[in-house]
Amino acid sequence: MAEAAQGRVQEAVENVVQELERDSIRGMQATMFHCSARCCEDRAASMQQVQRCIERCHAPLAQAQAIVTGELERFQDRLSRCTLHCSDRAKDALEAGGGETRARSQLDACVAACGDEHLRLVPGMAKRMR
Repeated sequence: MAEAAQGRVQEAVENVVQELERDSIRGMQATMFHCSARCCEDRAASMQQVQRCIERCHAPLAQAQAIVTGELERFQDRLSRCTLHCSDRAKDALEAGGGETRARSQLDACVAACGDEHLRLVPGMAKRMR
């Protein structure tokens, strides 16, 4: 059960990232490369001017990539904290004499709930990344 929830979350995040890459990032990459090419075509510019021009062309894409990376890292951190909490609860139940089967069942249910909770967070994360 827990693996299925984790799989659904992973698939949802991958779909969002692929959609974002296809619908936004690729266009930004194309714009960056065209802009950079124009910088290189300016024969009157010095080497430093061309370099600064290329850096300006790259800035919007770098900013977008930083936003996506930050959102994905925060999402992963939240999911990790949730599953760690589940692990701690299962360990506590096991140490309290709840039995291994019961602790495993509790862990699976808790991790599945984490997955479901984080699955509901994916649309908001996607919106922030866009």
